[in-house]
Amino acid sequence: MVASAETAEDLLQEVFLTAHRKVSNFRGDSSLGTWLYRMAVNHCLDYLRGRQNKMARTTDSIDEEGMVEPVAIAPLVASAISRLDLERAIERLPDGCRTAFVLHDVEGFQHHEIATMLGISEGTSKSQVHKARMKLRAILKGGVSAPRRALSAQAGRA
Repeated sequence: MVASAETAEDLLQEVFLTAHRKVSNFRGDSSLGTWLYRMAVNHCLDYLRGRQNKMARTTDSIDEEGMVEPVAIAPLVASAISRLDLERAIERLPDGCRTAFVLHDVEGFQHHEIATMLGISEGTSKSQVHKARMKLRAILKGGVSAPRRALSAQAGRA
């Protein structure tokens, strides 16, 4: 999941330390192996989410230093959308769809890997990614995000 043996070893050590601290909370509803496995998967997902946030903050700090993102003179695609619109559209997706979409289309994980990470079937992963793509198309086809429309409507009433 983390693509680095050293990072995986560090995460494994953290999982076992957490398990040692939380073993008193183990209710016995499932096997100990299942409990440890879910704890490990959740810890890895937390690590990946944290790494994405760190990268986003690093990118934000570069933007704050006056670096301007290059803009194409003419859009490559007639209906080009901005990165910001895409990010807003992804934020509007339901949690399951968004997680599967980001892991598959952004992070590049395969459906069987996503199924293992999230504790779902491979078919569910495929379905969630498909639903996410369809919802993104619908959201982006409108062109204007919901918050902007709400502000426009409020401004019109004023």
